[in-house]
Amino acid sequence: MIKRITGTLVIFLLLVGCGKDEGRYIPNVLVNYRISEAEFNIRAKDRILVVPNIGVAGLMIVKITPGNYITFDQCSSVNPDQRCKVTPDDNLITATDPCSGAKFLLLDGSPQKAPAVRYLKVYRTSVGSDGMINVSN
Repeated sequence: MIKRITGTLVIFLLLVGCGKDEGRYIPNVLVNYRISEAEFNIRAKDRILVVPNIGVAGLMIVKITPGNYITFDQCSSVNPDQRCKVTPDDNLITATDPCSGAKFLLLDGSPQKAPAVRYLKVYRTSVGSDGMINVSN
């Protein structure tokens, strides 16, 4: 009797876990990128550096305060299988997914406008004593 209940419970959990939302997350890819703060300051536009061809759809490194950075994958969390690249807005506070119109806050990647409900993918970002910005996962 206990085996039957356990088996039924396992099958139920498997079926519940197979919702249609599966596969709708930004995939994990290896990221290991380094840039000096001096080069960042030269290449960044208004404290945001877009780095193509790294991560899923490119990186956006945002300088929050001097010596404090956050890095997002440009791949929108809305329909990530489409690989739509979010781009920084003119206000430098949000970024927009051109495919869906969704908006995300560039301080933490949080969704700000529907249809976005998930955060942008964030990568670990640190500044070493050598002045190098290190982005990885």
